[in-house]
Amino acid sequence: MQKNPGRREFVITLTKAVGTSMLINSPGLSRAEPLLASQSSFTVGQVMELMIKTIPNAPFAKTVDTLKSGSASQKVTGIVSTMFATAEVIEKTIAAGANFIIAHEPTFYNHADETDWLRNDEVFRYKHDLLTKNGIALWRFHDYWHSLRPDGIQTGMLAALGWEKYTDAQNPHVLTLPATPLHQLITHAKAKLGIKMVRVVGDTTQTCQRVLLMPGAAGGRSQITAIEKEKPDVILCGEASEWETPEYVRDARRQGQKLSLVVLGHIMSEAAGMEYLVPWLKPQLPAIKITYIPSGNPFTYA
Repeated sequence: MQKNPGRREFVITLTKAVGTSMLINSPGLSRAEPLLASQSSFTVGQVMELMIKTIPNAPFAKTVDTLKSGSASQKVTGIVSTMFATAEVIEKTIAAGANFIIAHEPTFYNHADETDWLRNDEVFRYKHDLLTKNGIALWRFHDYWHSLRPDGIQTGMLAALGWEKYTDAQNPHVLTLPATPLHQLITHAKAKLGIKMVRVVGDTTQTCQRVLLMPGAAGGRSQITAIEKEKPDVILCGEASEWETPEYVRDARRQGQKLSLVVLGHIMSEAAGMEYLVPWLKPQLPAIKITYIPSGNPFTYA
């Protein structure tokens, strides 16, 4: 992610907003002793347990948020938060002396991180060996982070954009902004989120006030259903299948609706939410170094 002045400001703001009581004595991942803020060392499992206890109705019986490498019993030397645990992020984690990566998205190229089909793949073996040989525990924190109230990713994104005060109390995905030309909203989002380029369906001179913010990959049906219900001037999403939401918006415009779509890119539409994980977690683990390492956008533009 490109650096810009807004990043430091929003992290400071979020740090002040983070609560200081996450330690609840209830069944968790293991039979670990109750965690204390004064504790000097933690296992991977204890950290996972501490985080999961903050999530409504957790732990979940079915979730993709499982350990992809490492052991719950190993002592944590440092924690890294990231969107994708890329090979580069893993290397930077090792260099930093950390051994626990908390990633939002899959590690092995599919949603469930199934690896049987990759068993003989050279790229998979390279990444798997990089993790195991260096004793790196890697945990996906996706379903739980989105299930936090308010949603951890949405909270981080709103703070990064400076749009917290514009949200609907009933639906944090809906914002009512001062009337602004779409091209100015796009410029603002690109600058605050470190995005080089977006994709647009619509009219960049259109004045927008009601915004639907849907980071990540909600899916065409969810996006279209939300558009129909909320009637936004523009939807800002992470990604969209080209035959779904973009075509819906194109037809809606032909019908006469004042509606535009801005595709931010999946990674950069959620990255600030994983950066927010650092100030959210730090007060509970003061003895452990917790850092954010951006995985960045893999695309270049020709």
